Amino acid sequence: MDIRATLTELCEAFNAHDLDRIMAFFADDCVLEMPRGAEPWGTRCEGKRSVRDALATRFEGLPDVHYGSGQHFADEAANTGMSKWTLTGTTREGVKKEVRGCDFYTFRDGKVIRKDSYWKIVE
Repeated sequence: MDIRATLTELCEAFNAHDLDRIMAFFADDCVLEMPRGAEPWGTRCEGKRSVRDALATRFEGLPDVHYGSGQHFADEAANTGMSKWTLTGTTREGVKKEVRGCDFYTFRDGKVIRKDSYWKIVE
C-alpha cells in the first residue's frame, strides 16, 4: 500500500464532499476522534456508520469546507500516515472559518482503522 498516495486520494474525496468515496477508505471497525468533545480525545466515533454520520455533520455545518495546502507523510513500516491542511469554509450562519490542522491515520490491510484529528484554536 502507498500510504501517501492514499492520503492524497482521501483528501481529494473530502474536498469533493463525497461520503461514499471517503468511506470506501475506512474499515468496518474504524474509529474517528474529532478535535472537539467532552473527553481528552475529543469526540470518539466507533464503527463505519458512526464515522460516516460524524463526517456528514462537517459537510452540513460547513457546506463549502475545503482542505487546502495539503501535505501528506507516511511511515509505511508502522502503517501510519499524517495529513496537514488548512481548512476553510463558511458556516450556515455566514461565519468564515480558516484553521490549520492535521489528521493522524492508522491503516490495516489497506483501510483506515483510526483517524485522529487536531486543529488550531483560533480566538
